[in-house]
Amino acid sequence: MDTLANLKAFITVARTGSFAGAARELKVAPSVVTKRINQIEWRLKAALFERSTRKVSLTAAGTRYLPSIQRCLSDIHEVFSELSGTRGDLQGTIRIKSPGTLAVQLLGPMFLQFQQRYPLVNLDLLTLDRPVNPVDEGFDLALTLMPDTYAGVIEEPLCKMPRILCAAPSYIERRGMPSQPRDLAQHEILNFMPTGTTWLFDGAAGEVQVRTLPRLSTNEGQLILSAALAGNGIARLTSYLCETHLQSGALVALLPEYPIKTLWLKALIPENRVQVARIRTLVDWLKLNLKTNP
Repeated sequence: MDTLANLKAFITVARTGSFAGAARELKVAPSVVTKRINQIEWRLKAALFERSTRKVSLTAAGTRYLPSIQRCLSDIHEVFSELSGTRGDLQGTIRIKSPGTLAVQLLGPMFLQFQQRYPLVNLDLLTLDRPVNPVDEGFDLALTLMPDTYAGVIEEPLCKMPRILCAAPSYIERRGMPSQPRDLAQHEILNFMPTGTTWLFDGAAGEVQVRTLPRLSTNEGQLILSAALAGNGIARLTSYLCETHLQSGALVALLPEYPIKTLWLKALIPENRVQVARIRTLVDWLKLNLKTNP
């Protein structure tokens, strides 16, 4: 079991950023942690950490190997749990990618409640607003609103994410109300960068495309919301972000007769992770909770 102990030491040092901190957590002497890391580096023929008197940080090789080693230990734990008959108690780590605003504004409470229900499950959550192939980047679960698909990855739809075109009353007073999508070319646009600058609408005669020239383009949805509330322009916002502001009158819905193409929130799961109990349970948990939230 020396190899398992070595791999666990690597993950612990990577998480704590310290050989001494890892030693305290693993309840061994710092020299033992150093020996275990040296053994892994010798096997891999690569340095995994940059060591200095102030901090320890992953090298490029360490960053590349970390997701694979995390998954390896999770798989081994899964096997041991099955052999010992303890699968009923969910435990282990789930490595998750999620868009940042979505994680903070909507999914965060669901993750917290999941861990209260399953206290032996650890969540490693990384917020990224770009497409991610979970196989290539070592995730158990990648949550996305983008249409990207990948070989060896299963897609699980979680819920629809309606989007609403809106602006603050102060903006409408200053710039006027658009009467059709093509009017947007003459307006100040607040754009969510990952979805592109060509906006699509459903009209009575079919799809309408409008190429916009954004005043603000960013991958942070919360910043777009703030800019819209400040009267800086017209935005496409998911309903979970803007619904309360529409109800209060801080934002006004525009062009309701031209609905925006609805996005789907989906989970991307590597094929070999779909039946892992803790991952399956988390996906089902999100589906159940998202039914009443967006």
